[in-house]
Amino acid sequence: MKIVIVGAGIGGLATALSLERAGYSDVTVVERAQELRPLGVGINLLPHAVRELTELGLGEAVAAIGVPPARLTYVNRFGQLIWSEPRGLDAGYRWPQLSVHRGEFQLLLADEVRRRLGPDAIRLGWRALGVEHGGTGEIVRFADASGAELVLEADLVVGADGIHSALRAQAYPAEGAPPWNRLVLWRGTALAPTFLDGRTMVMAGDDEQKFVAYPLVAQGPDTGLTRVNFIAERRAPDGMAETADWNHAVDAGPIVELFADWRFDWLDVPGVIAAADRILEYPMVDRDPLPRWTFGRTTLLGDAAHALYPNGSNGASQAILDARTLVFHLATGPGIDEALAAYEEERRPATARLSEMTRQLGPERVMQLARERAPQGFADIHDVIADEELRGIADSYKVAAGFHPERLNERPSLTPGTGVRS
Repeated sequence: MKIVIVGAGIGGLATALSLERAGYSDVTVVERAQELRPLGVGINLLPHAVRELTELGLGEAVAAIGVPPARLTYVNRFGQLIWSEPRGLDAGYRWPQLSVHRGEFQLLLADEVRRRLGPDAIRLGWRALGVEHGGTGEIVRFADASGAELVLEADLVVGADGIHSALRAQAYPAEGAPPWNRLVLWRGTALAPTFLDGRTMVMAGDDEQKFVAYPLVAQGPDTGLTRVNFIAERRAPDGMAETADWNHAVDAGPIVELFADWRFDWLDVPGVIAAADRILEYPMVDRDPLPRWTFGRTTLLGDAAHALYPNGSNGASQAILDARTLVFHLATGPGIDEALAAYEEERRPATARLSEMTRQLGPERVMQLARERAPQGFADIHDVIADEELRGIADSYKVAAGFHPERLNERPSLTPGTGVRS
């Protein structure tokens, strides 16, 4: 079987590695970029994704480039505690949660694809134009920067080409740009004083203004400093243009001013922002859930299928789950068409539900509730939100996203041939 994957992001590369693990060798990944470089900042790989990477034989390699956060803590804009819970192994999972640099992780996956499937398994510099659905196969057309055309025939095509997917646009030509919720994100990394226990991911603020920080590199010996990844977020003023094309460096000064009063005993938010090496500005966008992912023998995966708001830190993890689920059904089903139907039946409703939850802030809803009920702060969060409500918000998101600890630990494997899967 010949398989073409459009896009060499996390979802596309995880699909290629899953296919190789299941015994498929005729796999080609085609990427628009001329070169794969370690771009971006930090992401979190949740335990359900780390489980899949471990079953692909990558657990130790990914752990070597990441930091396992032990705790997730939510506070309001005054630094007052809303909710805190253990994460990863400390929460009873069989697999850790890992904070990694997105670019380094992507390169690790790309190196493994080339090592396992051959040096020519990834073809760079080709932009997808579209797919022709044939009776016995698919024809994918690409163009390079000079206008030269590349045509590949395949038994199966996987569209993993991101939020601006050409294959999604072909299927839904009237969809337009990703909708913006008027929140602006500023992402960066900084060498900052170690906060709390040095292994905590912190989210401060509410649905109007928020700051997220977590260690990206283990604390240096005796320095008291840690390389952290951060995201500063604020709702845009009226009149700012709606566009999903931002991805440019901006000056730290105005952002520092926005967070000037956010100085807690244990974390100096404006100080972290001011110490950033570089700050990139993004709009918070997602995609509306689709009624259908599969056309002919071409299907969508990852952000091309279901780009999500970052609430819950789940985008990369869901792409990895897509990849593993698709390949499981391909390897265990009676044929390609049946496998694609089973994949979509399993993953499309689940990600549509997750999209709905992230639009309602997902697990970060506790921050919104704290602001609504106690805008000037509180002495004890349980005077504002009952413990049962806090715990219910956290647990319901874990269930929807597929990483509730008991369910994940007991779920059968997605690796074909390792046991019956329910």
